[in-house]
Amino acid sequence: MPDNDARRQAEEQIKRLAKDPQVVPALAQHLRTAKTPNVRQLAAVLLRKKITGHWAKLSPQLKNLVKQSLIESITMEHSPPVRRASANVEDHREVALILFSSMTETIGIAFQPHFADLQALLLKCLQDDTSNRVRIAALKAVGSFLEFTNDGDEVVKFCQLIPSILNVARQCLSSGEEDVAIIAFEIFDELIESPAPLLGDSVKSIVQFSLEVCSSQNLESNTRHQAIQIISWLAKYKYSSLKKYKLAIPILQVMCPMLAESADAGEDDDLAPDRAAAEVIDTMALNLAKQVFPPVFEFASLSSQSANPKFREASVTALGVVSEGCLELMKDKLEPILHIVLGALRDPEQMVRGAASFALGQFAEHLQPEIMSHYESVLPCILNAIEDASDEVKEKSYYALAAFCEDMGEEILPFLDPLMQKLLAALQNSPRNLQETCMSAIGSVASAAEQAFIPYSERVLELMKSFMVLTNDEDLRSRARATELVGIVAMSAGRARMEPILPPFMEAAISGMTLPILFNNCSMSIQKFNFSVFSQGFGLEFSELREYTHGFLSNVAEIMDDSFAKYLPHVVPLAFASCNLDDGSAVDIIESDDENINGFGGVSSDDKAHDEPRVRNISVRTGVLDEKAAATQALGLYALHTKSSYSPYLEETSRILAIIALKSILTSAHAIFQSQNDGPAKAREMLDTVMDIYIKTMTGDDDKEVVAQACMSVAEIMKDYGYAAIEPSCQQLEDDSDMEDDDTEHDELLMDAVSDLLPAFAESMGSHFAPIFANLFEPLMKFAKASRPLQDRTMVVACLAEVAQGMGAPIAGYVDRVMPLAIKELASSDATNRRNAAFCVGELCKNGGESTLKYPYACSRDKKNLSKLGINTITNI
Repeated sequence: MPDNDARRQAEEQIKRLAKDPQVVPALAQHLRTAKTPNVRQLAAVLLRKKITGHWAKLSPQLKNLVKQSLIESITMEHSPPVRRASANVEDHREVALILFSSMTETIGIAFQPHFADLQALLLKCLQDDTSNRVRIAALKAVGSFLEFTNDGDEVVKFCQLIPSILNVARQCLSSGEEDVAIIAFEIFDELIESPAPLLGDSVKSIVQFSLEVCSSQNLESNTRHQAIQIISWLAKYKYSSLKKYKLAIPILQVMCPMLAESADAGEDDDLAPDRAAAEVIDTMALNLAKQVFPPVFEFASLSSQSANPKFREASVTALGVVSEGCLELMKDKLEPILHIVLGALRDPEQMVRGAASFALGQFAEHLQPEIMSHYESVLPCILNAIEDASDEVKEKSYYALAAFCEDMGEEILPFLDPLMQKLLAALQNSPRNLQETCMSAIGSVASAAEQAFIPYSERVLELMKSFMVLTNDEDLRSRARATELVGIVAMSAGRARMEPILPPFMEAAISGMTLPILFNNCSMSIQKFNFSVFSQGFGLEFSELREYTHGFLSNVAEIMDDSFAKYLPHVVPLAFASCNLDDGSAVDIIESDDENINGFGGVSSDDKAHDEPRVRNISVRTGVLDEKAAATQALGLYALHTKSSYSPYLEETSRILAIIALKSILTSAHAIFQSQNDGPAKAREMLDTVMDIYIKTMTGDDDKEVVAQACMSVAEIMKDYGYAAIEPSCQQLEDDSDMEDDDTEHDELLMDAVSDLLPAFAESMGSHFAPIFANLFEPLMKFAKASRPLQDRTMVVACLAEVAQGMGAPIAGYVDRVMPLAIKELASSDATNRRNAAFCVGELCKNGGESTLKYPYACSRDKKNLSKLGINTITNI
């Protein structure tokens, strides 16, 4: 009689072992060495089932061993059933597809003339109804070919495979082969990231399948996460398709309830379904606000009344998550929204109270200024929450308080004393993570209260001394927050109160900077300075601490003014070191020396490596970027407040300083060089260096905010230093004056900056600006077309008026183009536009000479227009 218990135990043991990749070589060993044919046959059958999922995880040596065992078994095995079972592992069609996949790595270009045939072949294999292994191999082959394919037309052909890919993926999920089904999501990922509109109405099927997967709680967390990521990528890159096919509501009907799911114990936070769902909702809110807010608000309203605390938590989490993207819509419904969130802040469950605190912090960040009108109801609730029994609720309440107080002014005064009493008590009696957020909240309160904070400054500063000397890695974030807070309090306390007690804070702050990094990144001319005060800082390496230290030092420089000069030898090298850090921007090129990463080609579910080097991600260490930004701002403030004392650092500073700080450095240099014999030459050299940086930024940088800042800085330089400042740079601007005719998405900040820059040129150069303006006029006039937004036309008319005022007589050559535009804008419905038009008419008449004589007559015939011109314009006429 068969022993059923023994068989059951054996089956359970096999199931456990089958999860380990080492089961593959073990089965291959049994296939070759087991004495009983039945055992060898069973080994072959199990190997056929498990080899696909585990192959990518094996070392090259084990792969070769398994291949050799299979070949030997096929050629040397005496038992026909065992021989057939071994051969089935390397089914001919499957092997052919594996070979196709592998060959894309080396001779993929040779397949290009045959892509149409290969597509038909892959489609047939995806639809093979006799072999699941063939369908799986075909799925992997699609991934390999798609990864190799760059031509848009070729990629479009692969989109025709989507229905079959979805069928294979569903079959794999039903048979428990989730690792193979994930390949489908990787293929969709490639298609979504393509800039071409490849998906068409297939996006509906992809979304439906992805929602099915992420809703299935019986699947592995990684499988569900892959499905959620597809929805996230669609919301980010193809949101217009989601809008077109009305998919926002179906997605939110799945994602919102997922916010109420609990993560499994020990599960990676990045794979937690509630967190992933929140990211999807956030992305959708940013891109599809009108489609997102109504269903989210409906979900929040209903779930806030749920008996299930997870759904009450989800209700306020959803509102907090969408507050950035749906800010305008939420501002119109603040009363009912706050009713939900403030009610949740009093919920008996801590998870709900914590989510409510988070939501209030989000509202304070994104729903300004409307949220501030509710401070009388919000602040008392936060005051209660910061004394919550739960540390998690306290931490989120400190965050909400910090965000809320950041934009407050004197409104905070009635709450100041109770707030500070509670915050100071919490600061002394809380664990480290709560102390960090508590310090952030105190900083926001100090900024809002300004001089009213002085009665609390001494106590706060005394408490910060112990935090500013912490050196353990786990304490450095607290040290950073303390350093930041001392700088904020110093601004409130002022120079008279801070100067006598400043030295120990300065020494503690400077000692927190890492000396080895400084030496590695500074030029030899800077390394000569005395670093004796850094003895405590040798082992510290924490970018956030350095960032906040630069901020602290900037604040001290601002309140100390020229008395800060004695600290320059210590703090300037630190700023230089941060400016010279590698900011961490990198292109991840993943490659492998292995001839065949997984034996099945390109897209792998288990290994992110790829044989062919492939650009996959841009990674940026934002902490270092923030540190560099703080350092450049600090250098500008050092120069601004210490003036001539800054002269030893000017050359090095001008070489490394970023755009925003350069203007302050130039001001300092001008003051320094005035007292030196060779000052004019040095001043000219500095001016040329700064202008060269700005002009290169204006003509070569693709970041509109950076270019706008450069434009505004150049305009200020010309106003301060005159025509000499821009003469060497004029030719570069003339050569790079083209604007795109179809730039309808131009940045308003950038255009404002340009409209400030051109009048600055005209004012500085006078009639000498005419040759440059001749190249800039037509690009500028493109923004005056009737099809352009009102603010564009306003900008152009105002800019032309100021150019006419500054350039003088040469404007006569443009009167016949500009005057009709200005007269037309006199009839604008916008008052600002009418004022700018009247100003422009007047300046044209004043400086345009005889060419304008016919236009006053045209204006004066129309009394309605004449009444709009104003006295100054009429005088000019």
